This record gives sequence, C-alpha cells and structure tokens, in this order.
Amino acid sequence: MKSRISPGAHFWQGNEACAEGAIAAGCRFFAGYPITPASEIAEHLSLRLPQVGGIAIQMEDEMASLGAVIGASWTGAKAMTATSGPGFSLMQELIGYAFMTETPCVVVDVQRTGPSTGQATKCGQGDVMQARWGTHGDYASIALSPNSVQEMFDLTVRAFNLAETYRTPVVLLADEIVAHTRERIVVPPQDKINITSRRKPKPTDREFFALEGVAPMPSVGEGFNVAVTGSTHNELGHRFTADPIVHRRLVERLVGKIRKDAHKLVDCESFNTQDCEVGIVAYGCTSRAVSEAVEMAMERRIKAGFVRLKTIWPFPDKVIRDLAENTRAVIVPEMNLREVFYEVERAVHGAVPVVSVNKVGGSEMITPEELVAEIERSVKRVD
Repeated sequence: MKSRISPGAHFWQGNEACAEGAIAAGCRFFAGYPITPASEIAEHLSLRLPQVGGIAIQMEDEMASLGAVIGASWTGAKAMTATSGPGFSLMQELIGYAFMTETPCVVVDVQRTGPSTGQATKCGQGDVMQARWGTHGDYASIALSPNSVQEMFDLTVRAFNLAETYRTPVVLLADEIVAHTRERIVVPPQDKINITSRRKPKPTDREFFALEGVAPMPSVGEGFNVAVTGSTHNELGHRFTADPIVHRRLVERLVGKIRKDAHKLVDCESFNTQDCEVGIVAYGCTSRAVSEAVEMAMERRIKAGFVRLKTIWPFPDKVIRDLAENTRAVIVPEMNLREVFYEVERAVHGAVPVVSVNKVGGSEMITPEELVAEIERSVKRVD
C-alpha cells in the first residue's frame, strides 16, 4: 500500500493540494458528484484514497454525496465532499442535518459564477452568504477562504481539525482561480502536521449531545445506544419536537460553541493596518492582487494596508473595527455584487467610508492597477 505523499516541494493544482491536504488530515472517505470546477478533487481522491486504505465513491447526486459523508462520519471516519455552487445549493438540507446532529465533516465549495448553472468554467465569489445562511434555522458556521495552492492544502487540514474539534460541518470556500492555479507548494513531514481527532466517549458515557460545549462522539459499532435525529432532541438524543425549552437549549448551544470561540477561529493576515490612509479587506483569489496594490500605493506616497480573511465565518468583526480605527477609508474588492462588503460596513459601523470594487462574469480578475486607482480616489474623497 502506498504511503502518504512525500514531504517537500511539489508543483500542484489547487484542487490536487486540497485532496492531498485531506489525506494528510486523516480523511479516509470521500463521496461526491462531478461538477466544474471542483471535479479534480474527486478525480484525485479516487486515485489516492485507495492507496492509503480509504474509500472514494461517486454518488448519484450531491444530496446523496453528503448523506454518505454524514453516514461515514458516524462510523468514525474523517469524511468530506467537494462541489460547486449548484451542488452546494442541493446540499443545504443535508448541511442543516449535519449541524443539527453535530456531525464532523468537510464540504469543499469551489465557487463559480451563478446563480443556477451560471458560467461553469468562470470564477466567482458569490457563495459567501450561502456558506453562512444557506440552510434554515439557527446555527453558526465555519468557512475558510484559501488564496493559494499552499493554503488549499493547509486550510483543508485546518478544516478537518475544526470539524473534529467542534463536531460540525466546516466549509472550505475556495474559488475557481485558486482551485485551478498551479504553483509551488511545500508539504511538511506528516509528523509536523497538526492533526486533531474527535473526542471519544468513556464506556460509562450516555450523553452524546451535551447540555453545553461539545460532547464526545461515539461511532457505530462501539456498543453505545445512540439516537441520531435531525429533529429537536435533548442531550441523550431523544426527540422533543414540542418542547420550546429543549429546543432553545439545543440551538443556543449549537450557536454558542462556535461564537464563544470566535476569537480562536478567526484567522487573518494583516499588513500595515496601524496607521494607513486606506485599508483593503479581501479574501480568496481577489486578495492575490492586494499586496502588489498596496506596494504600488506606497510608492506613490499613500499609506495603505490590508486585512486578508482566511476565515470568513465567524466574521472577524474586531479585526475590521481595529482597521477602521486606524484608517480613513476601507475598500472591499470582490468577484460578486457586494457580499463581504455589507459585513465590513456593519463591523465598521459608520466610522469610515466603505467602498466596493466589484466584478462579475469571471473573465477578468480585479487587478492591482484597479485597486490603486480606487485607493487614490478614496484618498481624494476623504481629504
């Protein structure tokens, strides 16, 4: 049986790096359905998972795919699926079920333009709000945003670790540009990769849906009597669909276990944010233009800085507020028609102007030159 990929430098596509990151994190089950621009993840895992003792299966559709992933997770396997916008939409009912049953799993959404089938081969960032609010009811989601092939590997590992720690589905919110970019990546030795596994119950445990925090999770076949239901349930898993107290206690805990650790979950890269005239907030493929834009602006004697979101949900309100306190305007570039923009505007709360730079259609990226032009306009507006 072939071992894990050799450590060191590789030249990979983003989707390949995601697949290898999943294997490095301990993923041993994948179920999915082909969809552009995520199909290479399924293709790569269909080759590699059997080599490390895992299983990859193509299901009849996206709902069945996530259903299989949830089932595999309850057998004790680290499990994932990968899709794009239309498939992500179809998965929402099962994502809600995973939240309610506290099933750890990873859902990779390689964004493309929409709505509906849209432009299958073109890049977009229009699923940001869907990753937070896509399914119904009260819950709190975790969504990570890679901007490079290296981060497709690293953040896939982190997604599995967070899923196992918090017993929750975690979304890797990638995009077509990052997924199809080929660039150098360095894979650390396996013993240098931080791997987290779910907390297992003691033989005497009976409560697998805790009154607070995260309960231990048994696996099928371990001898525990576990009721798993998407309906309102108590700490034993017993259904209480007419009891408002049980429901409130349940959903407040589902939300609370993420919110109380938001400060641990938030991950951002910041540059020159303590004293700048204009700050930029970006994520994913769009953020790849930001560093160069800031350098160009500083060459023109404009103090510019940026915050790059590696975690979109929970949203880093404090990081954005701190940026607003040290700048005169904030620019939010996105490959959509304002999604993170409104979150930044909410966090800034009127302290400084928030300006959007948007492109849709996927044929052209937002360029450093366009960002510099907006930086200069923003400086003139606030003078």
